[in-house]
Amino acid sequence: MLNKYARAFFTRVLTPFAAFLLRKGVSPDTVTLIGTAGVVAGALAFYPQGQFFWGTVVITLFVFSDLVDGNMARQAGRSSRWGAFLDSTLDRVADGAVFGGLALWYAGKGDNLVLCAVTIFCLASGQVVSYTKARGEAIGLPVNVSGLVERSERLVITLVLCGLAGFHRTFGVPGIQYVLPVALWVVAVGSLVTLIQRMVTVHREAAEADALQAAQQRTDHRSGV
Repeated sequence: MLNKYARAFFTRVLTPFAAFLLRKGVSPDTVTLIGTAGVVAGALAFYPQGQFFWGTVVITLFVFSDLVDGNMARQAGRSSRWGAFLDSTLDRVADGAVFGGLALWYAGKGDNLVLCAVTIFCLASGQVVSYTKARGEAIGLPVNVSGLVERSERLVITLVLCGLAGFHRTFGVPGIQYVLPVALWVVAVGSLVTLIQRMVTVHREAAEADALQAAQQRTDHRSGV
């Protein structure tokens, strides 16, 4: 849902910047690599230390590369299968770093094994949610469902509330120290619901495709084909 509306807005906002980078000879793949490196560095350098505010600031600055690289490719007319593959693969790396950094905090100084487990579940379920769609499409099914919580929602919920939690730790702002655990539980439950939605959809589409194929084979058999 956020992916549908927010992406269109930020694409318009970032189009001039994407054009500027193209004029300077920067390639979309370079932006993808730098953006992922920045997210990974921000997440693993700040989050395990409990520096949620500054970590979120760094991650947010680099996470927009996910919109800039695609914008650049379209403007340059250089959209490619490799670019799409690289972007999708490195998205998984970035997501792993964000939730991995939070898991390291809760396994260490955060001292909360329950929230560590919830964070690991967020990481794993997010990867599987993406896999179900990719795998379904790979076997020829449309997978016509977005689901409750896609990657955009997972990142927005986690980063916004992680940043707010950072205000409490960095600036002593009271009353918001519990928003990060809430964010992780919401993402965990939402990812589980999304996974179930996609699996149900793939099951239905697979059954319909198999039935259609069987009917076609019967028709061909009667026709002597």
